[in-house]
Amino acid sequence: MSYQGGCHCGAIKFAVDGEIGKVIECNCSICTKKGYLLWFVPRDALRLTTPETDMATYSFNKRTIQHHFCPTCGCSPFGIGTDPSGSQKAVVNVRCLDSVDIANLEIAPFDGLSL
Repeated sequence: MSYQGGCHCGAIKFAVDGEIGKVIECNCSICTKKGYLLWFVPRDALRLTTPETDMATYSFNKRTIQHHFCPTCGCSPFGIGTDPSGSQKAVVNVRCLDSVDIANLEIAPFDGLSL
């Protein structure tokens, strides 16, 4: 399945391929404040349809994920990181996907605060 997503103002748009299974609700400081619901996919499953230069990036703590956000509207639709095996992953905020009913998703809590 292919999903379309982006930020609120439309400056960042992307497509992502895959089947949404469980999504992660992390309790770390950034995920809690941003309200992220995270779907991890291989990096090559995510394709930007707007220029990368339209994004801003924020990394913190161990700096393993580059959290991309829109400098105009502030939405954070996805990040790019490396998993423990060394594979690049895209971390998609499913709240920024078009036509996804959050109520129908399986949400798994993750204790990122303790890491």
